[in-house]
Amino acid sequence: MTMSPASIRLWLLMVICVSGQNALNVFMEVVCQNENVGQYGRPSVVDCVIQTLREVKDLTVTTVTWKKDGVRLLLFHNNKLEPTPGYSFADPSWNSKSLNVSLRIADTSVAAHGNYTCLVMSDSGSHKSSASLRVTAKYSRPSIHATPADITPNSEVTLTCRSDGGYPKGRLGWFVCPNARRVGTTGTVAEVMGNGLFNLSSELTLSPGHVASEYTCVVFNASGGKDDEAALAIPDSARSAGQGQNPKEKGLDLATKVVAPVVVIGSLGVGLLLYLVLNKKCPARNRKPVLQPGTDSEQGYQQDHPLVNHESQQTKA
Repeated sequence: MTMSPASIRLWLLMVICVSGQNALNVFMEVVCQNENVGQYGRPSVVDCVIQTLREVKDLTVTTVTWKKDGVRLLLFHNNKLEPTPGYSFADPSWNSKSLNVSLRIADTSVAAHGNYTCLVMSDSGSHKSSASLRVTAKYSRPSIHATPADITPNSEVTLTCRSDGGYPKGRLGWFVCPNARRVGTTGTVAEVMGNGLFNLSSELTLSPGHVASEYTCVVFNASGGKDDEAALAIPDSARSAGQGQNPKEKGLDLATKVVAPVVVIGSLGVGLLLYLVLNKKCPARNRKPVLQPGTDSEQGYQQDHPLVNHESQQTKA
């Protein structure tokens, strides 16, 4: 198949146009930060700048178009700026000679999370680039309440932890103080609010007689970092004897309970033994004195009893 002269001329013109366009593109390009982070409720910036690949003395921007998911957010064309409310150039004094074409979002919402494209056309070429914005919102300090409110040693207790207003979806974790030991694998319920933020809740059920002195609820963000925490102390009267006590303290209490009676019983035994030994060594304490002949006591006794004196005289005769 042969081409007519007119077709050949058209084909050559297309090749020249495409080649010329590619040659223009090598003079400049739009370089964007791949991932930008914005905080919910505050201004955010999607960073993009124009870089020249060859020496360009004076570059003039003719068109800038910012879009998100195909929806136009900002347009600069023919020296006329047409921004959507809430969007503007990050540089307040931006003009056609500025190389910073970054997009500023005045009030960042969950809807701002996603991918963006920036198209720049100039007298030195044109280029299109893309970037993303990741929106975050810090979760509130957790709150903990117990059901029932009056905890007794023999009652089953359910602890409920809540944390609101975070993004993206996070999770809650339970820990036992003071050693910060993780308590089981409790699940987290995430509820989406109207503004796109998440409310988190988690429940921990405590069996009767297995109540520690303090429980801590920690809220983790989507990246796994800790946003905040809260603790609930359990009164001593609500815990069983020995529950939540340090093992060394338990051993000390047990030793005290065992040693105290032994000391008392031993003291009584030693006292009784001493009493028996002393009585055995000193029998005269429990006996009446025996009068020996020729003593003053006997003489006094004889003098006081005439019958004894009479019998003595008869014996001598």
